Amino acid sequence: MTHRTPTESRSSGADCQFPPVAADNVERVRRTIISWFESAARPLPWRDPDTSAWAILVSEIMSQQTPVSRVEPRWREWMDKWPTPVDLARAPTAEVLHRWDRLGYPRRALRLQEAARVIADELDGQVPQTAVELSQLPGIGSYTAAAVASFAHGERTTVLDTNVRRVLIRLFAGRERPTPSPGRRETEWAAQFVPERDHVKWNAGIMEFGALVCTSRNPQCDDCPLNDICAWQQAGRPASAVKRTTQKWAGTDRQLRGAIMDVLKSAHAENAANEERTGHRKSTRLEETGNGLPDAVSIDLFVAPTSQIDPDLLDSLGQATSDSLSTMRNLTADSTRVSRLIADLVDDGLAERHQDSLSLPR
Repeated sequence: MTHRTPTESRSSGADCQFPPVAADNVERVRRTIISWFESAARPLPWRDPDTSAWAILVSEIMSQQTPVSRVEPRWREWMDKWPTPVDLARAPTAEVLHRWDRLGYPRRALRLQEAARVIADELDGQVPQTAVELSQLPGIGSYTAAAVASFAHGERTTVLDTNVRRVLIRLFAGRERPTPSPGRRETEWAAQFVPERDHVKWNAGIMEFGALVCTSRNPQCDDCPLNDICAWQQAGRPASAVKRTTQKWAGTDRQLRGAIMDVLKSAHAENAANEERTGHRKSTRLEETGNGLPDAVSIDLFVAPTSQIDPDLLDSLGQATSDSLSTMRNLTADSTRVSRLIADLVDDGLAERHQDSLSLPR
């Protein structure tokens, strides 16, 4: 016989995880966060009232798991070069990946361009206004859809990024940090805090509060204006039972994939610089033998033993590409692993194979 947990037990467990909150505390937190944000908000360029919905969408995609300090200069560069979805949709994919640079997870750049193409080709260049419509675009998840709908179009949405979730969990559930991703129950629980008015300021403000005050490490509890009602503080700031997830980098496939991409980006950039300087493309050894394009790199340079590399192929590389290749080869001598990662990059649309050479996608 299967034993079922009584309804009362299931409810009490859920209530313990996401407890009911008194109306006066909800109102206190709303007022405090909005007031704090009005005086403490960082002057980020995408918060300018004249910022387009497209520019806000780009900022949200770039900011995923990436510090604002790294995003801002890249965002400014992108908006100068591709100010509308149509501009990005028509851009060479190789240039898009090159300018994504080190923002991480380059597939985000591909998905952003795919979204731009849908907007340009199917939506008359207009970014959708509602979270539901935005979530239909390639690469746009529930958080990004809610954030863009709120910040660009003023829709009342529940924006739940890691910062927001951490603030709410600490204040009202007494836990150090939330689970890795929100579920339906948490989303419904968090919706009660979004006010009918000033909901855009609330969404932006609580994100900022989590980024600057109620931080993951070293929270500024002594200066927190909500210290007196914080359940986590009152409980003695207990350590979370949820282990912090940290992604390793050194020695991983992610590091090696990035190093291979750096070689291709360097080759693309040096070829583009040469064309701009001379007004014509520089003929390469690969082109002369019919095996490649001017910014393509021989696959042998990635996988062959050093003793078997054709010196002429090495000499045909620009200095930056040669340096990137040396860095990549210093990470591993396992040609099978490198070949596998090259195949993965091609499958993911991040690289393009031309017989015996490799380049960024056209």
